[in-house]
Amino acid sequence: MLATMDEEVYLRQSIAVVKKLLQEPYIIEANIIGITISNKPEVDTILLIEELWQLGKKVAVPKCHPKTREMTFYAIESFAQLETVYMHLREPIPEKCELVDANEMDIILVPGVVFDRFGYRIGYGGGYYDRYVLNYKKGKLMSLLFDEQIVNRVPSEEHDCPVDIIVTPTERIDCLAQRGANENG
Repeated sequence: MLATMDEEVYLRQSIAVVKKLLQEPYIIEANIIGITISNKPEVDTILLIEELWQLGKKVAVPKCHPKTREMTFYAIESFAQLETVYMHLREPIPEKCELVDANEMDIILVPGVVFDRFGYRIGYGGGYYDRYVLNYKKGKLMSLLFDEQIVNRVPSEEHDCPVDIIVTPTERIDCLAQRGANENG
C-alpha cells in the first residue's frame, strides 16, 4: 500500500504526522532526539529534522555497523554531515559528527514496516534497534508512521522491544497503556 501512495498524499500525510509529533509533550520537553533519515515510503523525517533544528533540538542519527550488527548515533547539525551507504541509507560521517550515547537521548524514534497498538513492530530485518534499545533507560521509544502501517497484531518474541508511543496522521497511540490493558484484562 505504501509503495503505491501518490506523491502528493505521501507528502501531505508526512506533514500531518510531523505536525502531530511536534505537539507531543515528550518531544516538546526533549533536548536530544534520535531519529533515522527516512527512505520513501517511510514518513519523511527530513521535514521533522528541519523543524527540530529550528526548535533548537539536538538531532542524533544512527550509523549501522553491518559486520557487528550494531548501531551508534551521531549528532548532526547539517545534512552535509551525511553520506549514502549500503541499501541507499543516509548515515552520519563519524569524523564530522559528535558521538551520542543512547542514554543521552530523551526520545528515540524507531522505524519499522508494520506495528500493532501494543507497540510491537516488524522492522527491516536487521534487529539493530532491538539490540540498541535493550540498555536504553532514559526516555521514550516512539514511532511515526502512516495509518496503513497499523495492523491488529504483530508476532513478537522475547527479545523484541516494543515502542511506547505511536503517532500517525490521525491518532496518538499510547502503547504502554495498551500493553497494560492487555495484561490486566
